[in-house]
Amino acid sequence: MKFGTLPPKLPIWHPVAVLSTWGGSGLLPGAPGTWGSLFTLPVAWVVASEFGHKSLIILAAVTFIFGTWATSKYLQKSDTKDPGTIVVDEAAGQLLTLALIPTEFWWYLFGFGLFRAADIMKPWPASWAERVLPGALGVMSDDIFAACYSMAILYIAHSFLTG
Repeated sequence: MKFGTLPPKLPIWHPVAVLSTWGGSGLLPGAPGTWGSLFTLPVAWVVASEFGHKSLIILAAVTFIFGTWATSKYLQKSDTKDPGTIVVDEAAGQLLTLALIPTEFWWYLFGFGLFRAADIMKPWPASWAERVLPGALGVMSDDIFAACYSMAILYIAHSFLTG
């Protein structure tokens, strides 16, 4: 397996590279989106444990805003429309997915699997956002739409199973 690479003139330590690759997780070999989502789980766990699980909505919004900025700068240096090494979109989506459930291992694992499935399958409007929205907004938005599906399924499942 081959590690991902950054565009020329974008060093690994640059804030744009750090944020858009979610601390370098997008450069790991194999499935960068899965790595980005996986690296988000401990962040979500700590934030939700300290500030409540609904605080993940705020963190997802902040990640979306700064991630859109970093992605825009990254795309200016790249010759690819949506490089796989950009995984801050997965981070924002994974955070949103987990926002309405308690910090319990099995719920987080279920949320991880649901989000990855939705991100890969891209049900409408995620597929529309990826195809139609320009640049960084398109890169970031499809994962937020995928997260909305995942979050809703998780919330309903949690409500049904815990009464």
